Amino acid sequence: MDQLTRPAALLLDFGGVLVSTTRRADWSSELAAELHEQLRTYELSVDEIRSDLEAGAAADSAWKNAMSRPAAPRELTHREYWADFVAADWPAAPRAWVIAHATALCKRLGEVRQDRAHRDGIPELLDTAADAGIPVAVVSNALSGAVHRDYLDRTGLVKHLALQVYSDEVGLRKPNPELILLATRALGVPVEQTWYVGDNFDRDVVCGRRAGAGSVILMEAPGTYDRPYVVRAVPDAVVPGAGELRSLLLATL
Repeated sequence: MDQLTRPAALLLDFGGVLVSTTRRADWSSELAAELHEQLRTYELSVDEIRSDLEAGAAADSAWKNAMSRPAAPRELTHREYWADFVAADWPAAPRAWVIAHATALCKRLGEVRQDRAHRDGIPELLDTAADAGIPVAVVSNALSGAVHRDYLDRTGLVKHLALQVYSDEVGLRKPNPELILLATRALGVPVEQTWYVGDNFDRDVVCGRRAGAGSVILMEAPGTYDRPYVVRAVPDAVVPGAGELRSLLLATL
């Protein structure tokens, strides 16, 4: 690893970098029961809804892997998620209902599917960046960026952030380099003077390289090394957590 230079801005992924996530085992049953009550239909049982929710999540995961290959992938819309991945074979009335409420349902899905907690050392990292006058932005793929915004508001971490950019809100997804470039233009800093930190190769490291980030740093998280296919892009540094990232930052100050 070459000596890193002081960044003009620190760009962080959300899941895997700012926060760790834990999948809730009963998420599909909980959401299926809620939907069954809201749909007020006997055409779909709770078990059928639960099964389609799980199938939709699996289809979404496969689609995300595929979308790491195009040069400039777009993000799936909320309507597409519910119309095509969950409710494609539902009767007309309940399918129309979930399409009409797709944005709220994506947010609710994000709320019930995972528990979140910020990673050890994140407050200290953000304090160090603030003390050095280095703006911090979140640049992240998200089915519902509103869920991430709520978490950051609720925990108070938002006060450390200059900007949040989420894929569902801008219609683009990493590794589309435009996601990073949107952030650097908004911050008014050259992309080649930024650090981009993510937790996987095929989306984050590739995106940082495509955008021309000054340094691309991989923070290890569960699933980091589960690459869906060969990824040639390599990071400038690999750190196990936020404490080690803070040490890298301190070394440049």
